[in-house]
Amino acid sequence: MNILSQYISYSIFIGVGATIFMDLYALFIKTAFKIPSLDYALVGRWIGHFKQGVFAHKNIVHAEKITGERALGWMAHYLIGISFALLLLLICGLDWLYQPTFIVCINVGVATTAAPWFMIQPAFGFGIAASKTPKPFTARLRSLQAHAIYGLDYI
Repeated sequence: MNILSQYISYSIFIGVGATIFMDLYALFIKTAFKIPSLDYALVGRWIGHFKQGVFAHKNIVHAEKITGERALGWMAHYLIGISFALLLLLICGLDWLYQPTFIVCINVGVATTAAPWFMIQPAFGFGIAASKTPKPFTARLRSLQAHAIYGLDYI
């Protein structure tokens, strides 16, 4: 197996596994504490509007629905997880797989919180780091928790 194939296959394995772990955590939080997580249909709706040249919304909740938005959103969620895993491997190298460290894992997980805070939430019309939501601190904390959990699965 060549080096590119190794990076891709390990990224898929790690990214899908970490994303599943993140989703199981979200399911636990929803079941145990009645705290909902992001509706990935909104991610699909956001992506679905790209073909019309719309990349940001006043409020994505009120944007026109897209056929298949939920499936598109979930697919994007997992592809993003794989991309983050690839980024980790590009930074740390394949040798890191043989001795993963907690500090690298948690740092990568926390660093990935930049995506929702500075790209997705503003594009949804929720403001930078959910500043335009009714409870910005709570939204920020939920994003941080979810992404830290994602990072912990690398170990």
